[in-house]
This record gives sequence, structure tokens and C-alpha cells, in this order.
Amino acid sequence: MAKKTIMIIDDQPEILELVSFTLQKEGYDVIPAEDAEKALQELKEKDVDMFIVDIMLPNMDGFEFVRTIRAKDKHKLTPVIFLSAKGEEFDKVLGLELGADDYIVKPFSVRELLARIRAVFRRMQLGTVVKEEKPKKIVAKDLEIDIDKYEVRVKGKKVSLTPLEFDLLRFLAENEGKVFSRDVLLDKLWGYDYFGDTRTVDVHIRRLRTKIEDDPSNPRYVVTVRGKGYKFRDPGKEE
Repeated sequence: MAKKTIMIIDDQPEILELVSFTLQKEGYDVIPAEDAEKALQELKEKDVDMFIVDIMLPNMDGFEFVRTIRAKDKHKLTPVIFLSAKGEEFDKVLGLELGADDYIVKPFSVRELLARIRAVFRRMQLGTVVKEEKPKKIVAKDLEIDIDKYEVRVKGKKVSLTPLEFDLLRFLAENEGKVFSRDVLLDKLWGYDYFGDTRTVDVHIRRLRTKIEDDPSNPRYVVTVRGKGYKFRDPGKEE
């Protein structure tokens, strides 16, 4: 298996050095950058499999950096883990709504960081295996999930989902009618539960609904079961 390349962007030299050393020791190729502008220059000549991005960066902050790379097809789906000394829920929600796969608050342990990196790569690999072993389409009313093409269409129009959003929708749809708690979804899709924050699930569900539902405040497909969790419903079967 080819070595994964991870770009770490942080303006604190001690964190940049520590994370770079740790990842290299774990067998990853590492591209360190002390600011977003240098990172963008590096990306003109190099490719990466994951970004670890500090939010509080000089000149261009981490949120703007991710908006910039997401605007390019090359890194539209590349996983992102945010690092930040800011632990407020607003910042976490904003980071996740930008399509980030995870958000780690400083100070953090390298063990926690490695666990989350492995979880993201494991989830991506699992999604590939699922796609290869279970080629099919799931059709529910006006929603079509093409497992082979990794595409989702609503009323015939293609909808752009992040890998996590796609895997979340696919998992729920493949288990239509079954209710999953936030903890179970964290374990199944993020690949960890000890470090997990259940609000992460809520943010992704909310963002997913804005993309596939006619009225996100009154969802037809991904519905909330109060006190239990979430489930997928085919509204076409109820008509």
C-alpha cells in the first residue's frame, strides 16, 4: 500500500515539529507549512491525502484555506482535520460545515491525533470496499444514491456531498427504517467513539439535509427519532 501524504499547517513551530516528527515515525510522508500561503504554493507541485490545519493562522486563517482548496476539484474531497485552541461550539460547527472530517482542540495528545487520522483513513477505505462489494443504486422517491459512481441525485439533479456526508446517507439508506443513535453512527462512520463528540453527527445530519431535502426543517428522508437518534425513510412508500 502506498504511503499516505499528510500536509500539516500550523504557525507554532513546536507543534509543527512535533506533529511532523510523530507522523513520519508512524510511516506517513509529511509536508509541513507554517502558513496557508506557503501551503498553497506547495500544493502546486505536490499532492496530499489529508490536511491537518490550524485555524488561527496569519494572513489567511484555516477556514479560508479550506474554502480555497475545496473550490478546486483536486482537493474537493480530500479529508481535513482542524486544529484549534478555540473550543467554542460555533467554531466546531463552522469547521464541520466546511466539510472537515474532524476538529481537535488544543492542547491535544499525539495519541488522540493519530487515532483520529487512522479513523478517517479507515472510514475512507471502508467506503471503497463497500462500493466494490455492493454495487447498486438506492432509490427513494426523488432521491437516488448511486453506490458505484459515488453520486447522489435529487429529482434528477446531481448533489455535491462530502465523502462523510455520502457515507452517512448511504449507511442510513442501506438500513432503511432502522434507528441509529449518535454514538453508534460515530462508531460506524467515524471509526471511534472514545474521542467522539456526538454534536459532530448532528452537524453532518443538518448539512446533509440542506442538500437533499426540499424543506430541511421538515425532512422527508433523514428523520430524527426523538431521544433515540436518526433513521432513513422512503416517503414514496408512505404515499
